Amino acid sequence: MTGERRALIIANGEYDNPGLSALRSPAADAEALAEVLADRAVSEFDVQVVRDETAHVIAGRVEDLFADSAPDDVLLVHFSCHGLKSESGELFFAARNTRPERLASTAVPADFVQRCMRMSRSRSIVLLLDCCYGGAFSQGVAVRATGEANVLDAFPGGGFGGRGRAVITASNSIEYAFEGDQLADDHARPSVFTSALVDGLRTGDADRDEDGWIALGELYDYLFDSVRERNPNQTPSRDIEMQGELYLARSRRRRIKPSPVPADLRAASEDPNMFTRLGAVTELQRRLTSENLSVAIGAHEVLTTMAQTDIQHIAEAADLARREARVRAESEVVRFGEVVLGTRPVARVRLGGPPIARACHFASSHSWLRVTEDGDGAEISLELAELGAFDGRITVTGPTGEVVVRVEGQVVAEPAPKPPSRSRPEPGPGPPPEPAPEPAPPVEAVAVSPKSEPFAVAASLLAFAAAVYLVPISFALSHSMEDFFEDGGWTVVPLVFFATAAGIAMLLPNTRRMAGPGALCGLALLSAIPSGPALLVLTSGCLLAGAVCALIAVRRDRSFRLGLGKPSGLLAVAALVAGAGCAAGLVAEAIELIDYSSSRADEAAIYLVVAVVLLIGTLLGVLLRPAAFGVAFLGGVAGGGIVMVCVLSYAMPSSSSVTGAGWWIALGAVLALAVVTGFAAREVKS
Repeated sequence: MTGERRALIIANGEYDNPGLSALRSPAADAEALAEVLADRAVSEFDVQVVRDETAHVIAGRVEDLFADSAPDDVLLVHFSCHGLKSESGELFFAARNTRPERLASTAVPADFVQRCMRMSRSRSIVLLLDCCYGGAFSQGVAVRATGEANVLDAFPGGGFGGRGRAVITASNSIEYAFEGDQLADDHARPSVFTSALVDGLRTGDADRDEDGWIALGELYDYLFDSVRERNPNQTPSRDIEMQGELYLARSRRRRIKPSPVPADLRAASEDPNMFTRLGAVTELQRRLTSENLSVAIGAHEVLTTMAQTDIQHIAEAADLARREARVRAESEVVRFGEVVLGTRPVARVRLGGPPIARACHFASSHSWLRVTEDGDGAEISLELAELGAFDGRITVTGPTGEVVVRVEGQVVAEPAPKPPSRSRPEPGPGPPPEPAPEPAPPVEAVAVSPKSEPFAVAASLLAFAAAVYLVPISFALSHSMEDFFEDGGWTVVPLVFFATAAGIAMLLPNTRRMAGPGALCGLALLSAIPSGPALLVLTSGCLLAGAVCALIAVRRDRSFRLGLGKPSGLLAVAALVAGAGCAAGLVAEAIELIDYSSSRADEAAIYLVVAVVLLIGTLLGVLLRPAAFGVAFLGGVAGGGIVMVCVLSYAMPSSSSVTGAGWWIALGAVLALAVVTGFAAREVKS
């Protein structure tokens, strides 16, 4: 396949019309599916996400995708929304501005999507529809449609000129799709259908024949079984017309084909002389530890046969030899202890034994238990949304056996206070009491600190380089301490401090994942504005390059994914007010400079640029998720704002007609932003 693989994910959960109930799962559907499709270890799709847009925007994106395609392109479209039908039985996909009584002009017609598919040059098109077609619902079920509308009837076969296409729906024409499992739960989670889709692709469980690839037919079979297991009242449907197999993703579940043992070794394992067979067991045991998995599994099969059919002495030796290659985890229980609600703790499950014992795949028992496989085990993380005890299972399956690892702990609202240390009682008269035996310590899950990320180290070094470069520059601008203040050398001192702090944060284990990259990116956003001496250009370049490296390090970290969310809480409002106040002060000062002299227009333009960038940076810091990254980004913006306000103060003319009132407003507001960020950081940490 030489063409591109492109995916369009359309998620509509918010609706302007009160007659359409809000859906919680589309946002989670889009995030989860986009993450797995964009993962180059799983697939190679270029993913675009359209969330809560109007009908004409969605229609335009759909038409663009299908119109701008080549014959060898693979196109995938996923709808997660309300499914509605008109009085004549036509199917429509609801958008944010949809009015149920005006479907033709405010919703996306299924017939329009069909026409776009038919006119596309692509020969491989997959349409996934996670919307409902029935009107009934029971307690705990969110229905996404009213009335019956068979989606497969809305996308009939034929008319594709031999081009392959597939339509897979979340349920059939008389059912409704389920959104989570409890209607009253405010936590956003993927729907039953999309959750099964994501799990099948990410874990490789959809690879039924274990050939290392997930074909479209295999994916549907997995979805059917998985959705029916989770909810017997929902039945996925399909209409596939495609020549040959379409492979959507890779899988690590490749079946290992055994390599036959040499003929002389096979003969020795069946020789009438028991000592010859014992020698064969020794050689087979050596082959069992081979890096060549096919050789190892071939030896394991022969040893299994000998353990089951030979005399007791030989059978015990063969069984003991093959046990060395059994699947085993270093710990059969992972205890997370108390987990604070909203956090995402991480632990590792390590496998032992020879290579054949570590050639395993992992399956989790619950959707909140995420598993990311690596060479010698897997990293597990929790995404829990409810208080109380949790108990899950991770099944580790390999060619030589299976083992189950328990995952348990307790979700709490806040960390439990540490018990006060007890002072030892003073020894009294009489014989000393016998010390109580110390209980064996439980095997606790240890949060995995991020591995040394080369891009994080590079970002730190670039931040340090910017700080070190600034020190001689600031003094080179002055010949004495008096000149240091008069000639503006002091204006770069805050930048030295902030750049050094960002560089340190990029190295410390507890801050290099989110706090360090966020602070460095926020600082680079403001500090990169061209202002001051030309010698500072190199500093700006170092900070920008460091921010790019920090973002690459964040992108390579699979334990979290950057996104945008809605601002919430008084601190977010306070931050926005402070950012707006600083921008307003800078605009006021720019106006004052222009009134003072038209020759100051260039300086006034710098004020305006700083005002706009600082306002945008404040808004981004409030919206960015995870919250820890957003708060750190906001701190970097505040630091960069302080630097720029200091630099701009040096350029102000010393005239009685220039009051500098706007500058003082900007300084007070940016300092207030720094204080608000500090409180927000404490709240996120707690």
